[in-house]
Amino acid sequence: MSGVWPYVAALIPSAGVGFLFWLVIKNMIEGDRKERLAHSQWDAAHPAEDSATPQNGANPHSGNTNGGSGA
Repeated sequence: MSGVWPYVAALIPSAGVGFLFWLVIKNMIEGDRKERLAHSQWDAAHPAEDSATPQNGANPHSGNTNGGSGA
């Protein structure tokens, strides 16, 4: 049985890194899920802004409301 311990000791760092990798990935996926849920709730609470956006392809955040060059 004493010949097994060097192998176990060699595998412990790999198992630890694997556990940390799993923990980080799990939290990233859970955070993404919560962010998507919050975004959909925000979209549901603010439907009036969607109908106020221009439909002519102009950028609504450019500050230019006539669709031209602004000069």
